[in-house]
Amino acid sequence: MKTILITGGAGFIGSHVTKRFVKKYPDYKIVNLDKLTYAGNLANLTDIEKNENYEFVRGDIVDVDFVQELFNKYRFDGVIHLAAESHVDRSILNPMDFIMTNIVGTVNLLNAAKIIWKDNPENKIFYHISTDEVYGSLGKEGFFTEETAYDPRSPYSASKASSDHIVRAYFHTYKIPVVISNCSNNYGANQFPEKLIPLCINNIKNNKPLPVYGKGENVRDWLWVEDHAAAIELIFHKGKVGETYNIGGNNEWKNIDLVLLLCKIMNKKLGRKEGESEKLITYVTDRAGHDLRYAIDSSKLQKNLGWKPSLQFEEGLEKTVDWYLENETWLINVTSGAYQKYYENLYDKR
Repeated sequence: MKTILITGGAGFIGSHVTKRFVKKYPDYKIVNLDKLTYAGNLANLTDIEKNENYEFVRGDIVDVDFVQELFNKYRFDGVIHLAAESHVDRSILNPMDFIMTNIVGTVNLLNAAKIIWKDNPENKIFYHISTDEVYGSLGKEGFFTEETAYDPRSPYSASKASSDHIVRAYFHTYKIPVVISNCSNNYGANQFPEKLIPLCINNIKNNKPLPVYGKGENVRDWLWVEDHAAAIELIFHKGKVGETYNIGGNNEWKNIDLVLLLCKIMNKKLGRKEGESEKLITYVTDRAGHDLRYAIDSSKLQKNLGWKPSLQFEEGLEKTVDWYLENETWLINVTSGAYQKYYENLYDKR
């Protein structure tokens, strides 16, 4: 039985990855390590929390002694490192949290793996999940490839770029078996409603303003979270050690066009008149250092490992809207902060 550590496994992307591995690989022991900050929600994992091959551990990857003790206890065969501070606006307000978690936390994990795997690195893997934001900003044409030079523009993307470089340095210097992937914007179920799509769904539902930065001209490539989880599963098992793989949805949308599409879908779902939700759109002062366009070339992943997106954006977006409308209690608990009591209710009574 392999023992796999998933960091940030109660977060948005992490919870989808955790559930996928727990359900598909009963012969793996999956240890989910999460600090349970505002973005970590154990309610995302209720359908697997009693599985015999799953265990949750609450802890902080910045705590070096805790991390080493965890590795000493479980002797992990693999690490899927998703734990990160990931919201650009928060990084502008408080960059130090991003420096500590995204850089120092990653180093702590690498050091622990280096010690545990020193004498037997065979069939081990440290998989570091990163972002397309490390590449900076594109103009109206072109795509990010695995060879694109790094050019981060925010404290968030700079901290992720740094962690990417450190992971590669440990591969070259200490021969730690690593693999890295850089993904485009994710969307889907269980995403914390500070991000654009769930924020708009919630605000439209409650007739609140829809904040759009600048003129809404910024372009993002959108990736359905289940497709991302499938790519992570594939790279973890078949990715070449030392390599980087870009994961993109091949779905570029201007922010304003995305918001308008959401309004259209929500009008239909809520029985509103055409153009009613669109009245909620409010243009706000642009974000500092706002990158114009991201677009991922994922041809390497598709060619070498056979991955491809399973959904077109319109279909995935409709599925996402349906999930939030059908899971009103989840959304209410998240927006009210009540979800943070789940851990205490579940674990402190044991």
